[in-house]
Amino acid sequence: MANSKRFFAVTLRVIATLTVVAIAVLLGWFAWQHYVYAPWTRDARVQANVVNIAPEVSGTVGRVAVNDDSYVHKGDLLFAIEPVRFENAVAEAKAALEQALAQESFATRNARRLERLPRGGVSTQDLQQAESEAASAAASVSQAEARLAQAQQDLDWATVRSPVDGYVTHLLLDEGDYATQGQSMMTLVNADTFRVTAYFEETKLSHIDVGDPVDIDLMASPEPLHGHVASIGRGIAVANNAPGERNLPNVDPVFQWVRLAQRVPVTIAFDSRPDMRVLTVGLSATVHVRPEEAERHQPVSTTDERDMVPAAPKLERARAEGLAEPIDTPVTRGAGG
Repeated sequence: MANSKRFFAVTLRVIATLTVVAIAVLLGWFAWQHYVYAPWTRDARVQANVVNIAPEVSGTVGRVAVNDDSYVHKGDLLFAIEPVRFENAVAEAKAALEQALAQESFATRNARRLERLPRGGVSTQDLQQAESEAASAAASVSQAEARLAQAQQDLDWATVRSPVDGYVTHLLLDEGDYATQGQSMMTLVNADTFRVTAYFEETKLSHIDVGDPVDIDLMASPEPLHGHVASIGRGIAVANNAPGERNLPNVDPVFQWVRLAQRVPVTIAFDSRPDMRVLTVGLSATVHVRPEEAERHQPVSTTDERDMVPAAPKLERARAEGLAEPIDTPVTRGAGG
């Protein structure tokens, strides 16, 4: 009887141990699938288009019309360069145009007067010279008009306005600073281009497709956001492609036995414009792609996402659905064929 009890206890312990091991293996398998293959990542950042504002003309800044981190609309005044020099250039160009018009009028009247003289009253050389002077005066008028237009454009460029709706960020410009043509003096973050860029391991890309719904959790906000996959990156830098001696590829001779999965950028667009108070370029985010809900998710877009699929995958999809016949299928004929 004692032996039976001992055998039963040992068997129970073995079964319990095997059950715990099986559960641990099962949980480990699910954890492996979740962390290696499930389409989610914590390596995501909020991005937006950053516009560097550079003046078209150089000069002393006379007015800064915005504050740091302020919101501006497209067309709002950002800063103005002292306009005196450009106003003088416009006045000078107008005077030069009037002078050119006067010279053109005189040359044209003179040429017409000589043309009306009777034959022999003026030499052919004098007539041709008068006509040439009239044509030269007309060309001078065109040049003066172009200079006036450029002077007026420079005067307009002295007033710098916002090209987009967005936020002024990292403002260092002050009144009295000298603005140099083509040099960035102010930075704007385009408020209409906020998005999330997530860097997925290559082992997870097979579970991600354009249009898949995405849950977005910002570290800066407890409110969950929703979006969809807008595009998948088609290239990342490869160190072995760096040019070496004689412009040949500089291939690293050391190959690591343990290969790390490369990360590919995936752009995620918001389904609706989120609260701008929680959006800043560079914020950290965690994203979860839900491919199983892709058919029920219809993101609002002006571009048909099917047109973004390359031709080859489209053909393969059509073949899989039986809508297209493969053109490279070999045909076997009998001896009598």
